[in-house]
Amino acid sequence: MQASLNSIHKPSIFRFKEDRWPVAIILSLTVIDFILYFAVTSITVFITYYAIMLIPKGVICAWNHHHQHLFTFRNKHLNRFLEFFYALHTGVSTHLWRLHHVLGHHLNFLDQEKDESRWKRKDGTKMGVIEYSLEVALTAYPRGYTVGKQHPKQLQVFVRYTAITLAIIIGLVIWNPLAALFLFVLPMITSLIFTAYVTYEHHSGLDTQNEFEASFNNLNPVFNFLTGNLGYHTAHHYKHGLHWSRLPKLHAKIAHKIPAHLYQKSNITKLMLGGFILNFFNRSKS
Repeated sequence: MQASLNSIHKPSIFRFKEDRWPVAIILSLTVIDFILYFAVTSITVFITYYAIMLIPKGVICAWNHHHQHLFTFRNKHLNRFLEFFYALHTGVSTHLWRLHHVLGHHLNFLDQEKDESRWKRKDGTKMGVIEYSLEVALTAYPRGYTVGKQHPKQLQVFVRYTAITLAIIIGLVIWNPLAALFLFVLPMITSLIFTAYVTYEHHSGLDTQNEFEASFNNLNPVFNFLTGNLGYHTAHHYKHGLHWSRLPKLHAKIAHKIPAHLYQKSNITKLMLGGFILNFFNRSKS
């Protein structure tokens, strides 16, 4: 009887139950990738699949971001396992965003000289979106490594698992070059650039020392459903260790401090038929 009670109250492998479905979907996409890797030889299929998955894999970047802030599993080995598959989808290996984003951006986003995702040029002018996207993507690993020098334990994990990930990728390329190129290598590159691209609109042009005036927000429910409430960006920076599912409640508490002009549609929202699809869901909900 006691044993059965203990089993009932045994903690979940997940820190938060809200992560179960996102992880299940992302791992399912990973399974599809590997089925295609081993079963398909058609370049037409690979190109079509790569094109279809550009946005879905870009969305996965948001979930990898959340994981780097607050690990999904209670068990560190499960976290490393998940991070490998995140890397295959997003191009971001274990602890890269932990160093570059959490320690390099969140702690310094009000200081453009220290921010690892800085939107200012050295002369103080604002970068364009293409310049920013390429610079942040191309310098992601070097900047992450540089931040890691101040955090040797984090750096050790980053270097070790990045090397393991790279070795496995090389093995996949050697075994099946064409499939590996379209299923893993190209998605990793484009997803990293995509990640940099979407972060441009989070802070660019907001030169302030007020944390409530330093982020743009997108409250569209579908956008936030797909990205894990990443549109509540001021709240995310206000308490970056908070689980993504709790951000709407935190936003409600601080909303009065956020200026109205900081509520905007993201470029991805605009991309979807000029926002028609997402706005339709807004009207239906209201």
